[in-house]
Amino acid sequence: MTMYLVKRILMLIPLMLGITLITFSVIHLAPGEPVEMQMAMNPKVGKDARERLRKFYGLDKPLHEQYLGWVGKLARLDLGRSFSPDNRPVVDKIKERLPVTLSLNIIALLLEFGLAIPIGILAATHRDTLLDKGITVFVFIGFAVPTFWLALLLMYFFGVKLNWLPISGLHTLGSDGYGTVRYLWDLAKHLIMPVMVASFGSLAGLSRYMRSTMLNVIGQDYITTARAKGLSERTVIYKHALRNALLPLITLLGFSIPGLIGGSVIFETIFSIPGMGQLFYQGAMSRDYPVVMGILVIGAGLTLIGNLIADVSYALADPRIRQGG
Repeated sequence: MTMYLVKRILMLIPLMLGITLITFSVIHLAPGEPVEMQMAMNPKVGKDARERLRKFYGLDKPLHEQYLGWVGKLARLDLGRSFSPDNRPVVDKIKERLPVTLSLNIIALLLEFGLAIPIGILAATHRDTLLDKGITVFVFIGFAVPTFWLALLLMYFFGVKLNWLPISGLHTLGSDGYGTVRYLWDLAKHLIMPVMVASFGSLAGLSRYMRSTMLNVIGQDYITTARAKGLSERTVIYKHALRNALLPLITLLGFSIPGLIGGSVIFETIFSIPGMGQLFYQGAMSRDYPVVMGILVIGAGLTLIGNLIADVSYALADPRIRQGG
């Protein structure tokens, strides 16, 4: 098991370098430079000032030299400084936004898996019934509805028409003076719509996937044997079938880890939530390369870690995998 784990970890290094090389190249292919974006609103700025700013940011160097310099800083865990006028370290900007995004996406992830598993079990155990067909309709709606459209619809209905929920931010202006209970309730109201938007589409897909794996397990011979022994249906489903049906979800859980950082760009921007998604969107629009690359590297790192966790989990569950690896 130790050698299997060491091999998997060593494989992450070239993968990470390849990801950074591709993303660094692609982001520099986008039209417009940070200098052009900053000077667009000031036509009086001359060519000399633009060149000095390009030299200050290191954009006058060849692309491969820029990449090598950036990788050198990354090896020292230095993500560089933002190209925005404040010129703050990227790490500081990410630290400010990271807790908000993590908290929001962890809540959404728990909601997704907490609801998708029982919904999938119900659909599988009531196959081809009205309940199963109703869940299928829900799943297709979840796949079809665009996230941004759902967010705008919820904002209009619950925020504008009914005035039940706030439509932006995390806190009401002046909430610092609230008591603890009122402050937490205000935060909860601000989180309801973003969490609904973040979890709706994934909930539909996960529940469908759970139904499929559950149906596959229920059709196995050992389930037929368990029923023949006289075990109750509840014991057969929740003790024998569910345990094996949950194994494929390990992979999905591993793939969900990167979404804790990079899966919130749309709804954080729409709901004006000061998280990593909004920071990424602002950085992309202003061509703030260090900020964009910093967030992409974190997302890529989490993706690789998620894959590693899934591989190790499978190896622990099935000895044949680690012996073959």
